[in-house]
Amino acid sequence: MNISANLKAEQQLLKKGGLGRLVILGAGESGVGAALLAQQQGYDVFISDAGGIKESYKTVLQKNNIEFEEGQHTESKTLLADEVIKSPGIAEKNELIKKIRAKGIPVISEIEFAYRYKGNSKIIAITGSNGKTTTTSLIYHMCKLGGLDCALVGNIGYSFAMQIVTNPKPLYVLEISSFQLDDIKTFRPDVAVLTNITEDHLDRYDYNIQNYINSKFRIVENQQKGDVFIYCQDDETTIKNISKYTIKSTLYPITMSKELPQGAYLANAKMHLKWKSEEMQMSIDDFKMKGKHNQYNSMAASLAATAVDIRKEKIREALQTFESLEHRMEPVATIKGVEFINDSKATNVNSTWFALESMEKPTILILGGVDKGNDYSLLKEMVTEKVKAIVCMGTDNRKIHESFGDIVSLIVNTTTAEEAVQTSFHFANKGDVVLLSPACASFDLFKNYEDRGNQFKQAVKNL
Repeated sequence: MNISANLKAEQQLLKKGGLGRLVILGAGESGVGAALLAQQQGYDVFISDAGGIKESYKTVLQKNNIEFEEGQHTESKTLLADEVIKSPGIAEKNELIKKIRAKGIPVISEIEFAYRYKGNSKIIAITGSNGKTTTTSLIYHMCKLGGLDCALVGNIGYSFAMQIVTNPKPLYVLEISSFQLDDIKTFRPDVAVLTNITEDHLDRYDYNIQNYINSKFRIVENQQKGDVFIYCQDDETTIKNISKYTIKSTLYPITMSKELPQGAYLANAKMHLKWKSEEMQMSIDDFKMKGKHNQYNSMAASLAATAVDIRKEKIREALQTFESLEHRMEPVATIKGVEFINDSKATNVNSTWFALESMEKPTILILGGVDKGNDYSLLKEMVTEKVKAIVCMGTDNRKIHESFGDIVSLIVNTTTAEEAVQTSFHFANKGDVVLLSPACASFDLFKNYEDRGNQFKQAVKNL
């Protein structure tokens, strides 16, 4: 009986290409992309989502005869896996993950899985607590302008796996989170960019920032001598930690504080980019994106584009033409002299700090949501200097009141985007700015930060 069961299992493996059973937890963009790629490569695939699966994804799975379930994770089916791909949204403390680990089943992320099948394509990978979406999009803009056949993947655009299975490219520009880096084994970008490291997602890292820092630095752990690592020399956490890791790649820093022999720096309102024997200069007044944080993003992107041989004039053109992104310091409207700005993508304190830093008018700040272990003291100086009122938009706003009650006399609670916008408009005078920059995740009242930003924009239009 046993011999026959083993034989049957072996036959099934051979039939499926011998790659074994792959279980994917989470049927969002990255999970469904991984399922399609796995099936294409000959795995026996099962995909499971504890919540509901979007109709569009369900249709794709059905059309491709991929076995799936929703509303639960069937433990017996999951623990039969030879390998598990887990969604970045599933925490390590999840009971099923603990059982998978205890059984010794390897767990990887979708980017690790996709990396196996990228062929000879090159990868520019961008991570960081802030600025990574803008930097990723700007690098992609530069590469497209420079004539490269490339794709924007990861947390924006298609998932990495989905792109490989549907439309493979010679170059992938990949935005990558710490959660995705947690489960890599061999993933190795040709060019790695670390924008900065500030306290974020500490709820997922046992409230220990060192765990989070280690996670971010994994972007360089498999890099070799010919690869490139771009990082910010002005970022205190990065600089304090960089020597703790064995980094084999060539380092290219960015800074605003001094001249560099190699890398990018600002001096006399000009960006200087030094790459091997080449040098490029450009006035920061010519950058389409304004603000100090965007100058850092522009320097990092320019170096990354140079690393894949984009010509100087194309980099210059890209910096002059790049539009800022939706939900990232996005101007919505000016009504009766009051300007409304949507920065819903600011899901941590540091993002909100940068947003406030660029404010030049009295500001009504809309804050709040799911607090990920935020330290609001970092914002106190900026709030004192720039903010005349705080409108809270979340289910639990106690921490905001405790942090700013002594420096802002006007702090009120609201529970919808509509209410927050109307209250802010009521507090505002001509020449003021209403800034949605929540410093928190959005999951208490909204589906995600896009939903929060869209509801904010609709509420402004309804005024």
